[in-house]
Amino acid sequence: MSPTPPTATSLRVASLSQTAPTPFSLRPGAPALAAIAEALALSGLRKLSFEGTLRPLGDSDWQLKGRLGATATQPCVVTLEPVVTRIDTDVMRVFIHDYVDIDAPEAEVPEDDSVEPLGAWIDPAQIMEEALALALPEYPRKQEGETTPLRVTEPGKTPMTDEQARPFAGLAAFKQQLEEDNDT
Repeated sequence: MSPTPPTATSLRVASLSQTAPTPFSLRPGAPALAAIAEALALSGLRKLSFEGTLRPLGDSDWQLKGRLGATATQPCVVTLEPVVTRIDTDVMRVFIHDYVDIDAPEAEVPEDDSVEPLGAWIDPAQIMEEALALALPEYPRKQEGETTPLRVTEPGKTPMTDEQARPFAGLAAFKQQLEEDNDT
């Protein structure tokens, strides 16, 4: 009798082939896409796929290599209009049997963020969601049009220009006036 997997997509490490790679292919349906979009605060998510292999690495470690593809819609941080982003990225994780987690407050973050502790199960769907969250732009911006500077001042007054706002703009005008005075 085998133990019950934590999720439907979890792979039991003890059941994986020790000699050949184990392929996986995930293409979530509409309900799962909606749940992932809600969890990541996306306006929409479509064409999500994650394909790859899980292979043994040495005697007791495992390596996951995959390709993530998705089309995500997020609100623009400036205009709140929808911004569509296409993501195609490689994903790699190494699961280490003898992983040591340093839990000291002043411990440095390791440079290799693809290394994780090996448990009894490896869930490609969880890795897919994590990789998608990391690949999404933090501040999506609509690329259309130029932004125009906003100039605000009191009624009846002329707004200050960028040239006037420069710290040495007054000195340049003073220098020009001195040069004109010396020429006459």
